[in-house]
Amino acid sequence: MSKIIGYVRVSSFEQNTDRQLEGIKADKIFLEKVSGKDANRPQLIELLNYIRDGDTLIVHSLDRLARNLDDLRRLVQTLTAKDVKVQFLKENLTFTGEDSPMSNLLLSVMGAFAEFERALIRERQLEGIALAKKRGAYKGRKRCLTTQQVEAMKQRVCNGEKKSQIAQDLGVSRETLYQYLRGREGANPLHHLMNENQNE
Repeated sequence: MSKIIGYVRVSSFEQNTDRQLEGIKADKIFLEKVSGKDANRPQLIELLNYIRDGDTLIVHSLDRLARNLDDLRRLVQTLTAKDVKVQFLKENLTFTGEDSPMSNLLLSVMGAFAEFERALIRERQLEGIALAKKRGAYKGRKRCLTTQQVEAMKQRVCNGEKKSQIAQDLGVSRETLYQYLRGREGANPLHHLMNENQNE
């Protein structure tokens, strides 16, 4: 029996995943929380191993599935070769492996546009940061934890709780947790905790 499989990718833990496949009733959804440029996408690898002939893969947009144009072509060809239908909601494109030359052209053109758009956004971000630095207005990324959360986090560390569990509860990476702990390292009584085993 064929299934509808969803693939959702966001680049950080702070992004909302709900809207990508809103209204879609999927039999199974693979959720990836990595940067689009990251070649290590374990959920995508698991999806490719899981999906079967006759299944339909639904993705919000081209840039959610692929890192660049070459990656997009390769993935679509790999999937359609397995008799999997690939559907992109935002671009309203569907590929089956029996596509016309026009469909393949659209895939290349839309993929190139998505790649170009990401490059422009990145360039504008870098220009904005450079201008803000010149004005002395750039403060770096906003804190993703409130002061109360940070204090509670430090207390939990003092109580001997595992840092990996604390990070998971707060929805941040362990590295982010360590950055918060290092924030006041010079005068912080928790400084000695940073030298503990980080494999907790």
